[in-house]
Amino acid sequence: MNATTNPLPATTAVVIVGAGPAGLTAAITLADAGVDFVLLDRLSEGANTSRAAVVHARTLEVLEQLGIADELVATGDIVARFTVHDGGSTLATIDFDGLPTRYPYTLMTPQDTTEAVLLKRLRKAGGEVQRPYQVTRVAEENDGVTVEYTDEAGAPGSIRADYVIGTDGMHSIVREHAGIGFTGASYPESFVLADVRMDWPIARDEVALHLSPEGVTVVAPLPDEKEPNRFRVVATLETAPEHSTVQDIQALLAARGPGGAVRVHEVLWSSRFRVHHRVADRYRSGRILLAGDAAHVHSPAGGQGMNTGIQDAAALGPLLARVLAGEPDTLLDDYEATRRPVALGVVSFTDRMTKMATLRARPARTLRNLALTTLARFPAFRHRLAYQLAELANR
Repeated sequence: MNATTNPLPATTAVVIVGAGPAGLTAAITLADAGVDFVLLDRLSEGANTSRAAVVHARTLEVLEQLGIADELVATGDIVARFTVHDGGSTLATIDFDGLPTRYPYTLMTPQDTTEAVLLKRLRKAGGEVQRPYQVTRVAEENDGVTVEYTDEAGAPGSIRADYVIGTDGMHSIVREHAGIGFTGASYPESFVLADVRMDWPIARDEVALHLSPEGVTVVAPLPDEKEPNRFRVVATLETAPEHSTVQDIQALLAARGPGGAVRVHEVLWSSRFRVHHRVADRYRSGRILLAGDAAHVHSPAGGQGMNTGIQDAAALGPLLARVLAGEPDTLLDDYEATRRPVALGVVSFTDRMTKMATLRARPARTLRNLALTTLARFPAFRHRLAYQLAELANR
């Protein structure tokens, strides 16, 4: 992504803080509606990484409305199923191919690729990201919102806006300055996240969830023409290393994986993180609104986070455009009424998945495995779980 450091205007209709997938989506919807906005991001060119890698069916439906679903699908690997394993045993296979959508699958593509497609679409609509700018203060005052910032050189400035959208992540300064609580807690485990090149015995058209007493591990294919054996590995550890080595990932998969010929050749990128499950107490405080990780964070189980954020922004942008065109601002209350229950549902769903997957005691694991294998025999159960993972209930 190219850095753009043009002088910022003194006033605008909307300031969007944070140019991740949610911020870019909000900006596209505003640009399409002819709304004047400024999209700020604190990161410089090249600072983004692959992070989230799952795009679900409902998100592709939303991106289809913006005209970019097919372009994004062309960048990724189509995954037809989600499987759950314990050692060499397969406990459940969840197929996506029966879902009532044009996109009966999960798309695996790195977040930086998704952001590049969104940015290209934003520029086509005449918009741009202004970076790097660090927002330092957000205050609603005098029938508007003041956004103060510093530029790359540390020089201060400010913008007056009618509304502000905070899409600036879990540690959102917009949410903090709006005085909105972020209720929830954190999981005791830490997570390792790594993109690796390896030999993997499970087919590339499925995401594999491996349960073990040592923790949960998810392995998913990633697209790369130059590196056809590229995979994403996500795993819980009591204390994950800051940067995982080939030996770290090899040992992890040897202990938890399916057995067979697993050989890690290279770690292309890795990170570690703590996972929280939190939802903002409100999505709106007057002229300040939240979307994406600023509004909700949760376990990576099921790959729901980025998807929910994009859907937030796609719902909020058109409502805000209508208000700026003269409709009552009570329309914005519909955004929280619609989207906050979705986030609460996602947090509850991913929390249940995480707790189920991280059971340690043998009796509890045996009971879990028996329940999964029994339920997975019923097509209605498999279909319902696929429907929920695909976020189609959010329509």
